[in-house]
Amino acid sequence: MRFADRAAAGRALAVELSGRGLDGAVVLGLPRGGVVVAAPVAAALGAPLDVLVVRKLGLPGRPELAMGAIAAVGDAVETIRNPEVLEAARVDEAAFAAVRARELVELRRRVEAYRTGRPPVPVRGRTVVLVDDGLATGSTVRAALAALRSQQPARVVVAVPVGSPHVVAELAAEVDALVCLAAPAGFRAVGQVYADFSPTEDDAVRAALTGGPQQPT
Repeated sequence: MRFADRAAAGRALAVELSGRGLDGAVVLGLPRGGVVVAAPVAAALGAPLDVLVVRKLGLPGRPELAMGAIAAVGDAVETIRNPEVLEAARVDEAAFAAVRARELVELRRRVEAYRTGRPPVPVRGRTVVLVDDGLATGSTVRAALAALRSQQPARVVVAVPVGSPHVVAELAAEVDALVCLAAPAGFRAVGQVYADFSPTEDDAVRAALTGGPQQPT
């Protein structure tokens, strides 16, 4: 399965999600690319669209390794820790707090840039469809889920156009439902199923959230 771009992937995902009893749902997109995928899904479901901003907390000296994450859910910022990494690397509280403080600045910048003053959509007691442009390691989605659960949604559905087969299988056991259009055995990267997987800019995220033109995606 191939998609022209993220918007096309979102339209295909919307078709798959239609008729699944998602009336009254809230659609949350993970920036940046996931919001562009989420926009056609929200339109097809007649659901409100919002953004769930997540920032990885990289291990000092090895920033590619996540020792935790922070996520903006509603008006709150939730902190998620990875105990195994923290213990193995012997990260003290001061070092963790320093990384968190740095990433918190960027988290708040993105929330303000994307929402442009609009209040968050309430999710408590509602079905939430969490959308990203793909699942590689699943770390971003897992951080989002941990933060989202603090807001007590009634049900969480993860929806992606493509994903690693083993990550899809693992995550499916952690949520109420998971919809993935393609999980190729030869999965290498999310971008392999997109003809255009160019980086998504902040302007495209804002346009998707407000229903405006989404180019470039």
